Amino acid sequence: MPPRNHAILSASSSHRWLNCSPSARLEQEFEDRETEAAAEGTAAHALAEHKLRRALKMQSKKPVSQYDCEEMDTHTDAYVQFVLETLAEAKVHCADPIVQIEQRLDFSCYVPDGFGTGDCLIIADDTLHIIDLKYGQGVLVEAERNPQMMLYALGALRIYDSLYDIQTVSMTIYQPRRENISTWSIPAEELKAWAENELVPKAKLAYEGKGEYCAGPWCTFCKAAVRCRARAEEKLKLAQYEFRKPPLLTDEEIEEILGKLDDLTRWANEIAAYAQEAALNGKQWSGWKVVEGRSVRKYTDEGKVIAAAKAAGYHDIFRQSLLPITEMEKYMGKQNFQEVLGGLVHKPAGKPTLVPITDKRPAITSAQNEFMSIEEENHHV
Repeated sequence: MPPRNHAILSASSSHRWLNCSPSARLEQEFEDRETEAAAEGTAAHALAEHKLRRALKMQSKKPVSQYDCEEMDTHTDAYVQFVLETLAEAKVHCADPIVQIEQRLDFSCYVPDGFGTGDCLIIADDTLHIIDLKYGQGVLVEAERNPQMMLYALGALRIYDSLYDIQTVSMTIYQPRRENISTWSIPAEELKAWAENELVPKAKLAYEGKGEYCAGPWCTFCKAAVRCRARAEEKLKLAQYEFRKPPLLTDEEIEEILGKLDDLTRWANEIAAYAQEAALNGKQWSGWKVVEGRSVRKYTDEGKVIAAAKAAGYHDIFRQSLLPITEMEKYMGKQNFQEVLGGLVHKPAGKPTLVPITDKRPAITSAQNEFMSIEEENHHV
């Protein structure tokens, strides 16, 4: 696969900067952090690329990944089969269609420094097919007017439009874990008109970091989302209902709130997670502190617990499994429990939790060190 360099105005983030032009520059202030889902997606793309190359009689070395599993094998096989079926259909109208895999696509004539990588391109005389594998299962992705796909199409037209009389661009999102195959076609000339009239001016604004911040569904994967003022103001519009009792809300107001609750909750959780991570790394939030969270007692060695309890004359200690600690303590009595099993019970430190300063629990003096030792301890338990 080609090196993964990222453009400021990348195709994958185009949904954001086309709707919120200053976000592209704002995101540059935040470091890239590959999520587990993104790493899994990268592994799936590498495997799919290998399988497709082999299916087309090209040389390829099979990649090895920690995410390799039967599910990924099944979905990447299905992706390859879909590409081969699309290729077979193209051959009905074109004797010798061209197939390009992981093709670098340059659309910098429309978007400053713009480039991306197309998973699979099939050029068949007057039709350009672009197929993009989406391995994620969280967000359903549609092909219709999908800006990432449209940018890929523009990059592909730059390469092949002068060699072929391409009239139509067909774009397909293949998202197997959502059982989603979405295809949308647009005349090549209409796509170019969109690029000149809409894409170019918005890309110029985005590249210069100008324009108005605008919150919306495109905020989901924005690196700046958790600290974005425009998004916060949009979410906090719900505060207008804070001082009204529920019986006074109209049906329309309740419907508006219901429609925003999931996103509002997600945003609030993102803020809380960001603030806690900053606190664990030394940030002092006025009016807040990091304390040890609640934890649950655990037996250190169930075999030794059974032996010790039986040796002390306690035999009715089982249901289908060993009695939980609280029930065992109630059965033996606190004093006997401590004498018999006290040395076999371990209470791990609670997970650091950010709470108001009025909380009665003592503050953790060195949050980061405490957190790291807890994580290491839990990892080895």
